[in-house]
Amino acid sequence: MNSRPDDPTPTILHHSLRHLRAFLAVVESGSVTRAAEICFVSQPAVTQALSKIEKTAGLPLFSRTPQKIFANAAGETLARRVTRAFGYLDPALAELSPRLTITATTAQLKSLIAVRETESFTLAARKLGLSQPAVYRAVGQLEEEAARPLFERTSYGIVATRPAQALAQAAKLAFLELEQADADMAELTSAEIGRIVIGATPLAKSYVLPKAIAAFRKQRPNLPLQINEGPYPDLLLALRRGEIDFLLGALRVPAPVSDVEQRVLFYDTIVLVAGNNHPLAARAKITGEELAAYPWVVAHAGTPIRRYFESVFGDAGTSAPKSIVETGSLILMRELLDSSDHLGCTSRLQAEAEIARGLMAALPFDLSHTSRPIGVTSRKDWLPTAAQQAFIDLLPTRPDG
Repeated sequence: MNSRPDDPTPTILHHSLRHLRAFLAVVESGSVTRAAEICFVSQPAVTQALSKIEKTAGLPLFSRTPQKIFANAAGETLARRVTRAFGYLDPALAELSPRLTITATTAQLKSLIAVRETESFTLAARKLGLSQPAVYRAVGQLEEEAARPLFERTSYGIVATRPAQALAQAAKLAFLELEQADADMAELTSAEIGRIVIGATPLAKSYVLPKAIAAFRKQRPNLPLQINEGPYPDLLLALRRGEIDFLLGALRVPAPVSDVEQRVLFYDTIVLVAGNNHPLAARAKITGEELAAYPWVVAHAGTPIRRYFESVFGDAGTSAPKSIVETGSLILMRELLDSSDHLGCTSRLQAEAEIARGLMAALPFDLSHTSRPIGVTSRKDWLPTAAQQAFIDLLPTRPDG
């Protein structure tokens, strides 16, 4: 769930990291005085930080007695998010310099992230709406504290060093937690903040998402939903960077990387399809040799569907077709099948509606052994907001939805 960059409403992320650390220190110690000592700031500074954070949250975060200050349910909810944010951030800061856990600012880290992503101080400044000297100075302050350069100039641009990449990634995930803190606070007052960003493969777009979105809209009619499409590797990278909340589609076995986890919703199989007027469309039985004689529309190399497609010809002991169009678009496949003698290999569930409407025909070729898991991929230890969890709970858990 990502807030809009042009939203002027004050958010938890607008508070300084020092104020958020003071808030956590009060929660953990139960004392403003003790928190001031832990954070090396004055007691009035801590009191002011708490007041500002409560104002942003829109509700009280503490209960007070003469002896102690206690986080209430809202305060504990916020503390959980802030703790998770620093759990990402502090190890990466400490790796560069222990003092950075005290001195690093949100502005500096945002500049680091922008330069890492754009590989240019000029483009980073434009992205952040700042001057180039301001971005250069912010990164320079981090480099000075770390006592090492964070970027290297190459013929391709400015490339982040490995520690800088790790810090930028940690900062992105930390800031995402703070954005989700706003959603958590809004949930407590029956308000809605932010949006849900979903990475979707072709099957998810055509089969999984439409019914889930329709059902979600009945529960939450106003919360924006953003569906990001693209090849699986791009969506996986966006997921790991915190740019999407979760990914829907075919799962990889085993999981592609150690920092994500997968949950199966249901299983799908592969189907071979043709245009209604194709010579093979009316056949009762088809051999692998006959299939190899035609051009094909198939998924990209490395995808589960493509591996199953290639196994059709391997199992038949014949060479795979050389005339291949690679695409994840069912629309392109459908139109090619309708206007030529191309054949297609795709998800059975994805093609189900097209076949039912008579827009393409399923070929009589047994692929019942091609069962593959379809489900949700998320970052490991991801803590969804109430809205995100509500959406996931509406996803189908069997092929008939």
